Amino acid sequence: MSQGPLMPKATAVWLVENTSLAFEQIADFCKLHPLEVKGIADGEVAAGIKGLDPVSTGQLTRDEIEKAQKAPHYRLKPAVSKVKLPEVKRTTKGPRYTPLSRRQDRPNAILWLLRNHPELKDAQIIRLVGTTKSTIQQIRERTHWNSGSLQPMDPVTLGLATQINLDFEVQRAAADRPAAVAAEPGASLLPTEVSTARDAGEGVHEEEHGGREERLDADSVFAKLKGRHQDEDDED
Repeated sequence: MSQGPLMPKATAVWLVENTSLAFEQIADFCKLHPLEVKGIADGEVAAGIKGLDPVSTGQLTRDEIEKAQKAPHYRLKPAVSKVKLPEVKRTTKGPRYTPLSRRQDRPNAILWLLRNHPELKDAQIIRLVGTTKSTIQQIRERTHWNSGSLQPMDPVTLGLATQINLDFEVQRAAADRPAAVAAEPGASLLPTEVSTARDAGEGVHEEEHGGREERLDADSVFAKLKGRHQDEDDED
């Protein structure tokens, strides 16, 4: 689909006033509806708009207009421009643009992100609030020139980032974060079988030790009684 003229209604006004082209031909070239072109011819549409000559602007040629006037079903073809405009390549590198009225709030937003979401990387903070890595480092190390006056403030509340972008970066940081390190073997709990077996064994040892002490106490008592009876017999 070809692109229409720069000023479609002004071009249509000129073609209606200066040519005998059909409404459908003008509508097709100017990317308008045929009824809208008919309204221009009747003076009901585009009142007060001055016509723009497409030939003088290099958008159409005289030969093309004459060819279309002779064939009502012929579609006008726009003239090929001899001037080639350079292609503008958009780049996403660098910090995001922040309005001047909100740039003073960026350090407060960075401080809020560092405190509430320490898992975020510097590149993610740069994408959210449009800052630089050196500024993030200064605020993290408290070497920023205004470090004493900074107050953590939500970047969404300040209008520096949207809640959707913040949630996306937080979820992305959580997904990239490695799994928690497993506990050391010495600090882990023993299986139930091992702990119960050990407790049962300790109980058995305690019972054996207790029974041994009871036997020693009984033997010593009998030995004392026996020695006492022998002394009494010797006296008699």
